[in-house]
Amino acid sequence: MGHDVETGRDDFLNSTVQRRSFLKYAGAGAAGIALVAAGCKKDKMESGVILGSGDLGILNFAYALEQLEAAFYIQVAATPYSGITVAETMYMTDIRDHEIAHREFFKGALGANAIGALEVDFSSITFSSRASVLGAAMAFEDLGVSAYNGAGYLLKSADYLLAAGKIVSVEARHAALIRELITPNTFLGDQVDGSSVNISRTPTEVLAIAGKFIKTKINTTGLPS
Repeated sequence: MGHDVETGRDDFLNSTVQRRSFLKYAGAGAAGIALVAAGCKKDKMESGVILGSGDLGILNFAYALEQLEAAFYIQVAATPYSGITVAETMYMTDIRDHEIAHREFFKGALGANAIGALEVDFSSITFSSRASVLGAAMAFEDLGVSAYNGAGYLLKSADYLLAAGKIVSVEARHAALIRELITPNTFLGDQVDGSSVNISRTPTEVLAIAGKFIKTKINTTGLPS
């Protein structure tokens, strides 16, 4: 299964993020100027990080989520939970590398339009506990899939839509794998509705949930709907 996941990463984007190099990512007068700077800082604090509009806004939304997931799995890999098996270590390492690749794809696609690095808060997660880590991983993966499903159709660029479709398929594999690690034969979970369609959430709904783990305030004003 680890090999299949690895192949999915390479095929999905031809990412330049290689396993051997991922660590480089793990990362008027004086008075008038001071007043302007203070005013800008205040405005930024009040409004939060603005994602933007159109396709760029949606890409920044996805970039924010991939920053969160990458930060989480980097921590999991750096501080393995008690009793982690060799197979689980391989899975967590693979997923970490996928999320870093996703994060760097969006950062590269956005260029100068990319939002800055977000400050995360994982204080509610006990990284030494298998149950706590896998529970958080399941929540992140399920949220990520529902986020792509809820925002992907808003993209106007066919190229970006194709990339989002490839990414969400990898995220769905992550979600299924994590559920199997928690309880065998539960890979589908409760994320599919009565029409056998995966649950979707709007960016506002997603960020309301993800906000528990992101200290940086994010402003969704301007996102397409």
